Amino acid sequence: MTEKPQRTKKPTWVIDKERARRAAAAETVWLFGLHAVRDALANPAREKLRLVLTQNAMDRLGALPDGITPEITDARTFDRAVPLPPESVHQGAALEVKALKWGKLEDVALSGRGAPLIVALDRVTDPHNVGAILRSAEVFGARAVIAPSRHSAPETGALAKTASGALERQPYLRVGNLADTLIELKDMGYTVIGLDGTGDAELPTALAALPGRALCIVLGAEGPGLRERTRETCDQIVRIPFAADFGSLNVSNAAAIALYAASQAQAPGSQAG
Repeated sequence: MTEKPQRTKKPTWVIDKERARRAAAAETVWLFGLHAVRDALANPAREKLRLVLTQNAMDRLGALPDGITPEITDARTFDRAVPLPPESVHQGAALEVKALKWGKLEDVALSGRGAPLIVALDRVTDPHNVGAILRSAEVFGARAVIAPSRHSAPETGALAKTASGALERQPYLRVGNLADTLIELKDMGYTVIGLDGTGDAELPTALAALPGRALCIVLGAEGPGLRERTRETCDQIVRIPFAADFGSLNVSNAAAIALYAASQAQAPGSQAG
C-alpha cells in the first residue's frame, strides 16, 4: 500500500498573512458627501458597488455613469439605509466602493505624474489631517502620499470627504514598514527630509541646497513626532522657521508649507543658496 505524501503545514505567520490579505481584499468603503461621491463616480479606476441617494442628491448629482443604478431613499430614513458613522455630513449621497489600488511604489515614485516629490506620514492617524494632506499633495504636484499599513488613517468616507476629491486622483499608498520604504526611496535617488521642530537646519535653507532633486518629505503625528528609526533613516531633519516661539503647526498645515517650499525648490531655474 502506497503511503500518501504528507502535506507540509504552513507556519502560523503565513496563514495569518494570507487571512489578512483576503480580509483586506473583501473590505469595502462607504464614501459620502456630494463632492466625494461625484468624484468617485467619475473615476474609472474605482470599483463601485452600491449607490444610495435621496431624490434631492440625485437631482444635484445630475447624469450618472453608465451601469450605475442608484437606490433612492427618503431623507428621513437615509441614516438607517447606509452604515455611516454618526453625525456624518452625507448630503444624502453615499457610495460603497472597493479601496483604490495604485500599484507598486517603485512605479509611482519613478514614473508617476508630476515632479519627483513624495510625502511620507509616520503614524498620522487622523483621517481629516490625511485628507487635507492629500489635497495639498495634489495642488503642489506630489507623486504620492505614503503611510504605514498599521497605525495610520485608512481610506474612509471621512478621509475622502476632507480630501474633497483628491483621494480619487492622488496616490495614497500604504506600506508595510515606513523606514524600509524610505530606504527604498533613497535607493531610487530620493533625498529624504524629516520635518521636526528640533531640526538643526531650516526648511528653506535645506531645500535651497537641493535644487531639482527628487524629494521625500516625512512628517510625524502631532505630539509624538517622528519615531526614532524614522529619524535615523532621514538624510536630514529640518524645521519650519517660526516668527515667534508659539508651539507647533498642525501636521496638515506643516505639510502644505513643506510641499509648497519643495515644489518651488524643484521648479526649473531654481538656484542653490
